[in-house]
Amino acid sequence: MRVFAESVPEPPRPGMFSNAVVRGDRFWVSGMHVGSPEGPVGGDDPYLQAREAFRRVAALVEACGATSADVTVLRVYLTDVEDKASVGRARSEYFTGEMPCSTLVGVSALVEPRLRVEVEAEGVLTVSR
Repeated sequence: MRVFAESVPEPPRPGMFSNAVVRGDRFWVSGMHVGSPEGPVGGDDPYLQAREAFRRVAALVEACGATSADVTVLRVYLTDVEDKASVGRARSEYFTGEMPCSTLVGVSALVEPRLRVEVEAEGVLTVSR
């Protein structure tokens, strides 16, 4: 089932991909970055970009019927791995306690030149839902 969150922009071309999907007791959230027609939300600040990317991920996780505690894997893509401390600071605002597995990958570019971070997530819906 495709999942929507009112506060998260949909892909620019409908049907291109889904922001989030639930299948059985699992969910997946596509890579969230902070692109917008006006430029990156948060400007060029890696912390502000990461904070907004995690906010979008959290909104989609919630729309899936889950919480941050249900996230089992995060993948973070950075155009500058020196931004990892800023991204970690933002991540700690959305994930506490038992942390999900995580992969951090340095990439040469994201879909728009000023984007610095993209985050994707997957997890399992808890039995209580």
